[in-house]
This record gives sequence, C-alpha cells and structure tokens, in this order.
Amino acid sequence: MPHIKNALIRYRIIDKCLRNKYKPYPSKQDLREACEESLFGSIDGAHICDSTIEKDMFSMKMEHDAPIKYSRAYGGYYYIDPDFSINDIPLTDDDLGAISFAAKTLMQFRDVDLFKQFGNAIDKIVGRVEVTQDGGEQFIQFEQSLSDTGSEFLSPILEAIKQSLWVGFNYASFISGQTKARKVIPLLLKEYRNRWYLISFDESKSDFITYSLDRMTELEILKESAEKPENFKPENYFKYAVGITSGNEDPSEVRFTANPIAAKYIASQPFHASQALVKETKEASEFSLKVNISEELIRSLLSYGGEVKILNPPELVKEIKQRAQSILDGK
Repeated sequence: MPHIKNALIRYRIIDKCLRNKYKPYPSKQDLREACEESLFGSIDGAHICDSTIEKDMFSMKMEHDAPIKYSRAYGGYYYIDPDFSINDIPLTDDDLGAISFAAKTLMQFRDVDLFKQFGNAIDKIVGRVEVTQDGGEQFIQFEQSLSDTGSEFLSPILEAIKQSLWVGFNYASFISGQTKARKVIPLLLKEYRNRWYLISFDESKSDFITYSLDRMTELEILKESAEKPENFKPENYFKYAVGITSGNEDPSEVRFTANPIAAKYIASQPFHASQALVKETKEASEFSLKVNISEELIRSLLSYGGEVKILNPPELVKEIKQRAQSILDGK
C-alpha cells in the first residue's frame, strides 16, 4: 500500500508542476526533484530516480489519459490540453485505499500536541474518505474550496521564511486592480477561509503587510539574506485577530448585546476565543471580546443586522452606525 500511495502522490505532484504557468515546461529532473522534495525532503536522487518519473508519466497517460507531451524547443514537458488536470478525474478504489491508509496513519497522531491544531482537518479527511468509499456522497456534501490559485507558492515561500531570504513578486491590488512589483521579507503563512496569505515586512513602508497568494504572480526567491524584525512574534500576531487583518497594536474591548435568538448562534459560534458572556436576561445577552478592530469583525457584526447592538468602543459604534445608515440610504 505505501508503494501505491507514493505513486499516486507523485502523479498529483507531476500534474501540479505541468499546470504551473509560472514555471512552464518542467524537465524530467525538475519533476523528480519536486516529487522527492515533497515526499522525502531532499532532491539528491537517493529516493527517486529519473526512470521512476518516466514510468509515472507513462502510467498517467495510460490510466488517466493525461495529454503529456515533450517540447524539444523548451526542453520540458507540458499538457496539450492546458485545462486538463488529474484532480478532475474521479478517484479509483486504489486511490481511496491509499488515501484511507494515509489518513488513518495521521489519526494516530491527532492528539499529539504538535498536531492538535490540525485535528479538525484530519477528521474531515478521514470522514470524507469513509463517506466516499461507502457511496455516501449522495447523502452528504462537504464544503468545497472554489479556488486553489496561489497554492503553488506555498512551498517556495515557506522555504524563504525558513532561510530568512527576501522574496519578490508582482501583486494585483484588490481595490485598484493595478499590478505592482513587491519586495518583502516573508514572515508567516496564514490560511483563512480556504485562502492563503503571506504576512511580510516591507522595509520601504516600515510596516507589516499582508498579501493574498492568489493575487501573486512571478514569485522569485531572492538570494539576499533578510533580517526579520525583532518585534514580530508569529505566535502572538493573530492572538487578537478576527479574520486575516491583524497587527502588533493593542486590542480593544468590544461589548455588544444580542437578542435571544442571535445570542444562541453567537454563543455556539464565537467571533473570537476571548468571547465571554457578561450577563444574560430574557430580553438580551451581553458579550465581550478582546480583539483588534478589523474589517472582518465589522462585517461579522453587521451580518446580524438589527439583532445586535454595539456598546463599546465608541469608534466601532460610530462605524457600525455609519454603515447601517448607508444600507438604509442605498449607498
């Protein structure tokens, strides 16, 4: 089973390399190194040889109709159909068996302190595999990610963070739509609502900046060593955050009331780990939070409409009132 599992994982890695528009036409060596680094953490050829990659691509063609071709002009491989992806092909019984084997192996470590933060993800993988094998997909639907754009940058950015290297990339502004070149010190990768973000330090702005990986292009890991800011503490950076917007500023005490129905939802799905019930009456419940005021927090509170009332701090009360008035005015 481990042999089958590794082969299936290599197929996915090869597929990802062939679909990477930022590094087109990967060579056989590029594919081998990508597979070996992902599976064994090395690229010296001690675990995977070129002939293995050749066999993998042949199997992908025969078993999955992968339209792989070699370009003499560019010295690498590519898909004739640029829209093809092995991820779109239904999983076979062998695929599911291999994934089940790997998932059950992970289950043995879900209570280890190092992996506790991934407990929900492991449960979801195991549950999804078991449901699929039992034919239960017609009865259960899982939340799906609508886009994995930018995920190809995770590995190189992580390596840049580990080695304290600068990174450069082009970035499309969400507001203006304009693309500009950026050069920053990468500090932390953060996932939020199925999207990946890079928290970085921009020396030209002397500030911490967050970039969404799905709006990056032309990523380049520079050879220039970077000196990380001493005041950046990754374990505390998102301590008071609601969403992806955070920083090193001091948190605010937020207080609000909610009617009985809304209070039940808010209690069952807290806005933040610091959320506490201050008092409860038949008419309303009062909650407190110790958080940074962010766009995500404001939108979350507004999603309850007139079912919540903000009490503190004054600047948040003012902002909520202004946005509520804009909704009434149709602006």
